[in-house]
Amino acid sequence: MNYFKELKVWQKAIDLVTEIYTKSQEFPKEELYGLTSQIRRSAVSIPSNIAEGCGRKTNKDFVNFLGISLGSAFELETQLIIAKNLNFMNSDDFKILENEIHHIQNMIIKLQSTL
Repeated sequence: MNYFKELKVWQKAIDLVTEIYTKSQEFPKEELYGLTSQIRRSAVSIPSNIAEGCGRKTNKDFVNFLGISLGSAFELETQLIIAKNLNFMNSDDFKILENEIHHIQNMIIKLQSTL
């Protein structure tokens, strides 16, 4: 069952992961195993949990994994705020990523409500 690839929210989350990896390459090298790693793991967790939830047998399980994905999105948003406050990224890049995260968060919430 690979229908998760057809979900717009999964597609947008995959695009977000790509952007996060690109932007975080500019972070200080000493943060590679710190904030950079945390940000990347949070970003990867969003589409990964959507996909895993699709593979479960019940809607209840899917909703649970969407909840985990949503939590990762909020975690990512928090970590990006910290990165911006530490001047690891500029305000324009932060705002673009923040808007994308908010859009994905809303999509996850709407998907949860349909199940």
